[in-house]
Amino acid sequence: MGGKKVEEYDVVIIGGGAAGMTAAIYAGRARLNTLIIEQALVGGLATNTNEIQNYPGFPEGVTGKGLMELFYQQAKKFNVKFKFTDVRKVHLKGEIKKVETFRNIYEAKAVIIASGGRPRMTGADKEQDYLGKGIAFCATCDATAKKGKIVVVIGSGDTAIEESIFLTKFADKVVVSVIHDKEKMDCNELTKEAALKNSKIEFKWNTEVDHFKGGEQLKAVVLKNLKTGELITIDCHTCFEFIGYIPNTDLFKGVINITEKGYIVTNEKMETNIEGVYAIGDVREKYLRQVATCVGDGATAGVEVEKYIAESEAFKSLITKKDRPGIAYVFNAIEPEQRNLLVEIEKMEETYKKQFYFNKIDIYKSKGLANRLGIKKIPAVAIIKYGKVSCIITEDISRGSILKALE
Repeated sequence: MGGKKVEEYDVVIIGGGAAGMTAAIYAGRARLNTLIIEQALVGGLATNTNEIQNYPGFPEGVTGKGLMELFYQQAKKFNVKFKFTDVRKVHLKGEIKKVETFRNIYEAKAVIIASGGRPRMTGADKEQDYLGKGIAFCATCDATAKKGKIVVVIGSGDTAIEESIFLTKFADKVVVSVIHDKEKMDCNELTKEAALKNSKIEFKWNTEVDHFKGGEQLKAVVLKNLKTGELITIDCHTCFEFIGYIPNTDLFKGVINITEKGYIVTNEKMETNIEGVYAIGDVREKYLRQVATCVGDGATAGVEVEKYIAESEAFKSLITKKDRPGIAYVFNAIEPEQRNLLVEIEKMEETYKKQFYFNKIDIYKSKGLANRLGIKKIPAVAIIKYGKVSCIITEDISRGSILKALE
């Protein structure tokens, strides 16, 4: 790390797609010093979507690029900083996290991983030319724009065949390219049966994409028969590729809990197994990967990271005072008995406030501070000496037991 410039932030977000920018908007609005590090352009995969028809608030639809530009402008409104570079290393354990790029080290109290993923592509000739110009990866996003049109689907797994069936509600014809022999697919049997019975779906067995054709927009997909070598041209308006998805998690392997398929494991609060590190959007293990669900993930992480940082600072004030012992009463404000006990603690504070410092912690909305104090049972009193928790009282919380523990 020697020689690199060090910059300090409250929050560093790795990835500037829909999830990352939403988290940044929430963090920035909470007045946290927030940085997004994005390897390419902001917006992620959504920028490759010609038209998004299912994002709330846009009844006429919106381009992926246009929607992400709005996200970007809103993030900047809340003073979110952007650095366009790739992350080389991460050091996520400990109180201060470090995110390292080629030239800089960014230190933060919390890190949000929003590195997304990438669809597995065919690798066929001219494929890169038509990304966002006819080649797409989200039928749910674009389906209503395909009314009366011909579309091609690549793949035969559950997603490919289920989306093919969905597309028949809008398109005149759906041509599905399958690498296997006739009627052999990688999806479940019920989906397979439904697809084979659907009159709008035409299968091209034993085929793969040879190349793509068109001008400014895609006009045709040229398939190659794997047995005969025959080239088959399919005139179409859009080609949907459903041949797998690759999460961008190589950087985090061996550091964070990751599934066999490479997705980061989180709880409903977007927390990973490392305190102060969150994962959101397409990079995490989840059921549905859409712009709308990425926004939900980002909002959750943005709220949680604000709470985490506030609790970290509060925790320091609880345990780092060494000039005198401390008392931390942990309770749930919705419980009458615990509120009554709070009154007794406050009376005690009036008497002993010059000898001891007092903190009252309500866990109704968050158990974060209770967990940091090692308290599992509520109500409880933590006795703090020399900047550390010396004991926890849960059974007999009284003036006498607290004073005895403070001796």
